[in-house]
Amino acid sequence: MATTISPTTADASSVFHQLRGTTTTTASKMQEASDQFLKLLVTQMQSQDPLNPMDNAQVTSQMAQINTVSGLGTVNESLKGMSAQLLQMQAMQGASLVGNSVVVPGNAVDLGTGKGVGHFELAGAADAVRVEVLSSAGRVVDTLDMGAETSGRHSFTWTPPEGFRDDGGVRFRVSATSGTAGVTTTTLMRDQVSAVSSTASGGLSLQLKGGSTVAYSDVRAFGG
Repeated sequence: MATTISPTTADASSVFHQLRGTTTTTASKMQEASDQFLKLLVTQMQSQDPLNPMDNAQVTSQMAQINTVSGLGTVNESLKGMSAQLLQMQAMQGASLVGNSVVVPGNAVDLGTGKGVGHFELAGAADAVRVEVLSSAGRVVDTLDMGAETSGRHSFTWTPPEGFRDDGGVRFRVSATSGTAGVTTTTLMRDQVSAVSSTASGGLSLQLKGGSTVAYSDVRAFGG
């Protein structure tokens, strides 16, 4: 008499657990494991004891589990494709920035047009805003009273005095108050993108004409 091997519930379940525990399973391996699971489950049902049949809830649960894992595999493959496309689009967008102006965190005054231009952000509305223009040595060379300003990004223009020259780079700082309380300020500067490169995390970094490097996510505005 031939020996009949009756698969147990653990046989089909083990396939599910192996599949669920593999995070790098390819689509073909996912399908292969799914087929193996279904074959074991069918054999298990054919070989069951008629007087002690399998629990319907258990069968339904195993079917739902393998469907869920198969679905997740498909979703993961789709996400990988979308991620690759996003990185390509980001790289193309970054390349188009070369030669263009951006507004980023920093306190350099742009004197490219003969007049000084700077930007800043206020965390809240302020009754009084003051901008101090500094020489490369840190000496205050001029003060601009901006008056009351709303929260958000603002800019200023500074006209250098006749004969002024500072090859070391002009800087500025901003102070703001609301009543007796200080308002948080962030200085911003305009610079030109000279090169774009990818970071280890998959993002983009911008090399600026002024010599600094900033993350693409730090850009507050384009043009400026």
